[in-house]
Amino acid sequence: MRITIIGIALSAMLFALCFPAEAQQPAKIPRIGWITTGSLSTTAARQQAFRQGLRELGYVEGKNILIEWRGADNIPERRKALAEELVRLKVDVIVTSGSDTTRAATVATSTIPIVMASSNDPVGEGFVASLARPGGNITGLSQLSPELSGKRLEILKEVLPKLSRLAVFGTSIGMGTAQVMKEIEPAAAAFGVKLQYLDVLTTKDIEPAFRAAVKGRADAVLEIISGPIRGAYQKELAELAVKHRLPVMRERPEHVETGGLMSYGVNLRDLDRRAATYVDKILKGTKPADLPVEQPTKFEFIINLKAAKQIGLTIPPNVLARADRVIR
Repeated sequence: MRITIIGIALSAMLFALCFPAEAQQPAKIPRIGWITTGSLSTTAARQQAFRQGLRELGYVEGKNILIEWRGADNIPERRKALAEELVRLKVDVIVTSGSDTTRAATVATSTIPIVMASSNDPVGEGFVASLARPGGNITGLSQLSPELSGKRLEILKEVLPKLSRLAVFGTSIGMGTAQVMKEIEPAAAAFGVKLQYLDVLTTKDIEPAFRAAVKGRADAVLEIISGPIRGAYQKELAELAVKHRLPVMRERPEHVETGGLMSYGVNLRDLDRRAATYVDKILKGTKPADLPVEQPTKFEFIINLKAAKQIGLTIPPNVLARADRVIR
């Protein structure tokens, strides 16, 4: 009897000692995959915005969340390979920084949640069934790119009151280009502006497009080029605009920071910050299909006065006053 009691006591002691050991087991740290079409060096501000959004929700990179940063360096094949790599790593969520990377992620997985930090037109591009009810494993934020094209034309008309011919540099094989043109055409008709569409599929098409615009007597250029060449030709396009003395309206701040004239578009850093909220909700158990796609709330209008001076253009004071940022 005594031996039995001692055995029970020892067993109870060993059982009790198991609890502290189990309590000391570290909790699984969630791993996030983040992928961009461009390079990591050129998207540092967007990465920082995403980190900021995570910090606001109590996440600290390397402490209670891990992030696999991936940049495709504007190489289409690399986007696919990087998306597949993140799937093999079994990340908990994939965050994509644009439509091209979202497409690559959807091909790579139909089960891992995907958060679009920005998408030109998520419904039109087939990523979600609707903004309110995404369905599937994808949700995130929309850029409203097609809808903003009319606003860009409106600003150009204010800068150039005599604008009558507008060259549109686009990419016919790019996702969303057709929808953007559908938005531009009625706006151009309302302003009495004749459009000249010029297809830019590679960087080699940029200079011929400028020559064709000059030959067509265009007063300005609206740039809606999409795809991997978007990040590869920024400086070249700015230089050719000066060479041909053509005002160019573009979409993103970095286009103006590298010498472009003007840009109007969504504040992408704000979208990256807000993408962290989606990641947080998904990690806490909410399904992507139950998280509505949100639209942008912050926009940026940037003017480069140095570029304006180079082409002999004077920006009207009322337009200048509305700019969120002026580069002098």
